[in-house]
Amino acid sequence: MGTLILAVTALFLYSVGTALQALHFRGRVHSNTAITTLIGMLALTAHGLLITQTILHDGGVDFSFFKSTVLISWLIVFLLLGLNLRKPVQSLFLGAYPLAAFTLITALITHMPSRLVSDENYGVLSHIALSVTAYSLFSLAAIQAVLLYFQNNQLKRNYNSALVRNLPPLQTMESVLFEMVWAGVVMLILAIVTGALFVENLFAQNLAHKTVFSLLSLMVFVALLVGRHTKGWRGITASRWTLSGCALLMLAFYGSKFAIELVFRKGG
Repeated sequence: MGTLILAVTALFLYSVGTALQALHFRGRVHSNTAITTLIGMLALTAHGLLITQTILHDGGVDFSFFKSTVLISWLIVFLLLGLNLRKPVQSLFLGAYPLAAFTLITALITHMPSRLVSDENYGVLSHIALSVTAYSLFSLAAIQAVLLYFQNNQLKRNYNSALVRNLPPLQTMESVLFEMVWAGVVMLILAIVTGALFVENLFAQNLAHKTVFSLLSLMVFVALLVGRHTKGWRGITASRWTLSGCALLMLAFYGSKFAIELVFRKGG
């Protein structure tokens, strides 16, 4: 199946899923987890087939800027669909589906040199896999933190909006957020450890930016977990710390990559 057909199919399904979620939050339609999940699985399948044709090559994995976002958005939806089987996280589809659609659009309309990572370099590939998993988990945590922030604000103002009515209880939202942060911290620590073991000189000029911001984000997330345990941090405080850590991690993951590949246009 052609890459364009796969991309358009995935885009259409993600758009339908987003529209259904938006209508649900506005009170126009009732929530139907089965339909939302089915749409997500079909979109994920088309998205995954697109990845096998455009990102996974015989010689390795193309980890150029926009193609890496396509891979990450696929993993975000994959993790969310799995998490949705046991946690009340259907509201996160409202952020994950349009994000996935956006990454597909940017990958389709841009043409950049490939940056292949050899499939024989297992150590580096394991580091990349753990990094991508950590980033995907924290991306979900960021969406959850935004929803939690608005939920807190509206509850404090006694504003009974459609958002408040359709989100899970505040305590459940907070519990899910911290579970995501815990899982992300574990993956991020493993990513940093494998990077130290398999990536030559993490503080080299082209890697120092990524290393420093990754460590800073880890410190923020660990501080959040400690604050939760010792001071009972929750609600808006938890949201702000989560979003701060995610912003640092985004700078680590994409900052230098953006500069090297888009600003200075250096290929692999």
